[in-house]
Amino acid sequence: MRRFDALRLAFALCIITSASNLQAPLYSALAAKDGVGVGATTVAFACYVFGIIPVLLALNGLSERVGRKPLILAALVLCLMATTLTLVAPGILALGAARFLVGVATALASSVAPGYMYDLFSGGDHRRAANWVTAATSLGFGLGPAVTSLFLLQASSLTPPSFPLYLLAAALAFVLVAGLRDDAARSSLAPLARLPFFPAGSLIFGWAILLAWGTVGLVIAILPSALQRHGLSEWSGFAVLATCSCGVLFQPLARLLPSRISTRIGLLILPVAYSLIAWGALHGQFAGVLAGAVLASSACYGFIYLGGLSAVLALGEERRAAASAGFFLMAYFGFILPVIVTGVLVDLWGHQVALIVYGMALTIGVLAEIASLHGGSAMASPQALPYSAMPRKTCVITRRGAGSSKDSAGPSL
Repeated sequence: MRRFDALRLAFALCIITSASNLQAPLYSALAAKDGVGVGATTVAFACYVFGIIPVLLALNGLSERVGRKPLILAALVLCLMATTLTLVAPGILALGAARFLVGVATALASSVAPGYMYDLFSGGDHRRAANWVTAATSLGFGLGPAVTSLFLLQASSLTPPSFPLYLLAAALAFVLVAGLRDDAARSSLAPLARLPFFPAGSLIFGWAILLAWGTVGLVIAILPSALQRHGLSEWSGFAVLATCSCGVLFQPLARLLPSRISTRIGLLILPVAYSLIAWGALHGQFAGVLAGAVLASSACYGFIYLGGLSAVLALGEERRAAASAGFFLMAYFGFILPVIVTGVLVDLWGHQVALIVYGMALTIGVLAEIASLHGGSAMASPQALPYSAMPRKTCVITRRGAGSSKDSAGPSL
């Protein structure tokens, strides 16, 4: 393995994903500056997904035309532009534009990251390369807001030192990636679009990830304004870190379980985790928020994520890339729709009512999902396989479904 080359790519992936939530602890402050409510903040937050979905649907074959390194470099440039925008013109409009740019960047990078990393491992284990990608991206999604929170605890600012620090790190990542080799074959005739596919029996797992990522989106977009009422909004970055990054610790266990059991465990955890988060946010108990965030991460990025994805890949058979794209399409609808609705409810009736309504909807959805999974548990089907027993080439799937089987991965949050 060209270890230093793999480390360079992992560093770049961490930097790209760090940009997505870098401003998360500032959401409530930016809304107050522009005189808008939580609903407007959640729309700006959702612009991230509006950047990802077009790439997921229409450009997921781009790497086969231009190569993989150019997409990583383009993603870093987009992240530099997004962070610069929020540094020079902090506000909700700049936040929405930045989230859109970072969404495109994340989709471009994650579409090629597993296959690129595998080549840097010189033909080693697919799963080892995928684990490096998972670890780098998961750390990045939580690291950005955590660093911002550290600076905000020292001094309040709409442009904390984490922003210029990020620009330096992204410039360094660009230089490091520019020196990487890219031996992937290219073809000007390669198709740009591969439409999502929903094999029979896969929607139940799509609904599960929709519920899970809806909860993650709520933590990122709405939690800061709830904590602000208790003077704790500067701490929200650590909750995002726990929610986005701790799930990696539970993935080894999730890989050993049959997909239905793994998904069911995650669904059982989800309402408990959300209850802790909501209770802590409403009562100013950050320890409760943090405990709930760790539990939510185990469900959203551990049991439900891997259990659902392995089932969808098994059901998709020879169309696994398109099937995983359908899975993540459901995930991203969950990431935006419940969050926007909850944000509007916050503006209308306040945090307590909005969080209770979301909790009730989440509980009903979880109960329906568990009943559906139980109803089909006796059926002998490929989705009963544990993740670790899947054919080796499918274990490359990390975060986004696009491209060939080697490059299949799904964009993260």
